[in-house]
Amino acid sequence: MSQDRASRYQAFIFDLDGTLIDSAPDIAAAVNAYLQEQGHAALEVAYVERFIGNGPRRLIRDILLDQGIVLEDAALDDAVQAYIGHYRRHPASHTRFFPHVKEDLENLHAAGFRLGICTNKPHALTRQILDLLALSPLVEVALGADAVPACKPDPGHLRAVARHMALPEGAWAYIGDTPVDQATAEAAGVPFFVVPWGGGGEVQVLPSQRLRRLRDLLSYKIAPLATPPSTTT
Repeated sequence: MSQDRASRYQAFIFDLDGTLIDSAPDIAAAVNAYLQEQGHAALEVAYVERFIGNGPRRLIRDILLDQGIVLEDAALDDAVQAYIGHYRRHPASHTRFFPHVKEDLENLHAAGFRLGICTNKPHALTRQILDLLALSPLVEVALGADAVPACKPDPGHLRAVARHMALPEGAWAYIGDTPVDQATAEAAGVPFFVVPWGGGGEVQVLPSQRLRRLRDLLSYKIAPLATPPSTTT
């Protein structure tokens, strides 16, 4: 769904990993902590980063399969919980905002935009990281993968965030960095923008959907209603 400057929004919902924050080093550290416990070699951050975006179970399953390791469901469940445990102990030691993201979010918030987050990261871990990065005061609603019946690319995940924010139809857009984010927005029938960092450069969108930085979204502000001229009698 394309956007132009005639479009106006009250709110934006964002993906988290790869869109607002570069969390790959901490995710890779947690993956490697689990792997090394099991006697496997540590993996490079860039390698792990290829598998981020579909939630922790897919992350661990897909990495293990790519490494030639197949686990039954119960063992995979244990592996995922071990990974999450490691991640929660060090959730933001090396995580950083992408350039200008924090200041642009602050400017969007100050301009009156309402902000939400829809992420496939576990919900409690999401809240922990938002607190550590001082994002919680800016974000009205954040829903992780396990806070909904089905997570992205299921459109119900994104729509659940909008529902919790009581957003009217047509008054908001979704911003992400992966084809999963794009597919989620399309399935939900909402406008989509892609950032240039994270995996954004690989997402195929119209030029009007490609942001240079988040402050570009300021131009989509709903104009305030004009104040009628006062009259005297």
